Amino acid sequence: MSDPAAFESRLEKRSEFRKQPVGRSRQGDFIKCVEQKTDALGKRSVKRGFTKDKTLSSIFNIEMVKEKTAEEIKQIWQQYFAAKDTVYAVIPAEKFDLIWNRAQSCPTFLCALPRREGYEFFVGQWTGTELHFTALINIQTRGEAAASQLILYHYPELKEEKGIVLMTAEMDSTFLNVAEAQCIANQVQLFYATDRKETYGLVETFNLRPNEFKYMSVIAELEQSGLGAELKCSQNQNKT
Repeated sequence: MSDPAAFESRLEKRSEFRKQPVGRSRQGDFIKCVEQKTDALGKRSVKRGFTKDKTLSSIFNIEMVKEKTAEEIKQIWQQYFAAKDTVYAVIPAEKFDLIWNRAQSCPTFLCALPRREGYEFFVGQWTGTELHFTALINIQTRGEAAASQLILYHYPELKEEKGIVLMTAEMDSTFLNVAEAQCIANQVQLFYATDRKETYGLVETFNLRPNEFKYMSVIAELEQSGLGAELKCSQNQNKT
């Protein structure tokens, strides 16, 4: 790190942020920060290590797999990424359509990532079929210079013919490991593809009525789903 003072300052701000109460006393500051900064997510060049304009054809031959069944393509996708240190999925077309339609009116997303010392919030912003995430503390400390730390790439090229949408990701491994990135990716489906009005209602409130949004409700939803517990279990295993 070329500037130790800046690094120490960032650590102090991170520590200070985690100590903040999550009630109404900080709600206004939180909303102001999110409203001002999230529009820039996904609209700037991504940092080194991420692939610009990552296409499905750069991963495999689309014409070749068009001869395969949806199940065969799913197996090929899973086998291709199984040995790679990344996040991937095969999403049924109807589930992706639900996520995509909701993303048009609610393109910004907040999720909570369990850490050993509590939770860290990540803000997601849809830009086309890419979903860019960065830590809220990163936005607070770096503003519009805050780079994406995780990008989820969705490929709908086979949706109409095969009924599936392929997804993979790239992450900044200095901030996130695969289990943490998977937890964030799982929350996209948790909040956008849910049948529970109360759960998706959090996304609507965040986008449409931000002053009414209470970010502790995201943690409550995550804990109820069990996704947070899975990651904490993984973290404890790594610790031992």
